[in-house]
Amino acid sequence: MQRISAGFAALFLCSLGSVVAATQTITAARFSQPTSRYDHGILGDAEEWGQLEIDVGGVSPDKASDVDAHHKATYLFRLPQDHVFEDVAPRLVDVTGDGRPEVIVVETDVRRGAALAIYDSTGKLAETPHIGTRNRWLAPIGAADFDGDGHIEIAYIDRPHLAKTLRVWRYKDGRLREVASLAGLTNHRIGERDIGGGTRSCAGLPEMVVASGDWQRVMVVGFNTGKLVARDAGPHRGRASLNAALKCQ
Repeated sequence: MQRISAGFAALFLCSLGSVVAATQTITAARFSQPTSRYDHGILGDAEEWGQLEIDVGGVSPDKASDVDAHHKATYLFRLPQDHVFEDVAPRLVDVTGDGRPEVIVVETDVRRGAALAIYDSTGKLAETPHIGTRNRWLAPIGAADFDGDGHIEIAYIDRPHLAKTLRVWRYKDGRLREVASLAGLTNHRIGERDIGGGTRSCAGLPEMVVASGDWQRVMVVGFNTGKLVARDAGPHRGRASLNAALKCQ
């Protein structure tokens, strides 16, 4: 599988045990090294993040459900000066289908805007193309096997304040490929510290919960017919209405 360079990476062992002797499972991830080298401020302040920290625990083959406390490590992925993590938090999702999570983040090139990237403890596995110009962002919705084909799709809103376009990318054979898009939807306003909506599974295949582009309606979007289909789920009245839709209410 091709790995994409992610700048400087360092490994710090958190115990005397050997991580190599066990199967590494990501247990947590977080951003660190706040930086003001990119002044977009789309999430309400002038600071982004320069480093991703990924914690792993060793899992013995005969105890695949137990993380061994004696085989822990933290991997640090420090971005070059022309990149930042422009995101609220890393997301842990099993993208590859091996039963262990990877990490999904928004990684921004200061000249070419945001992209969605997947990391594991070895580095960057894959990423979407950057939007193409400075101060252009994307807001993740979530990841799931939306169409039941056995592969994980990752959904985000491309430029939630401008283009307002939902895009779905499928991870397969070590690569991300765009498989669907739908305009007129959003999940973030400039300055908000969080991202609205997400994914849900109420009956059958997972669905996406977002808002209409004018923030008047809650929209539920499915991808189980080979295309994105949005349906109105009621009036939008802030995060509470999006959260209710996520709970299938």
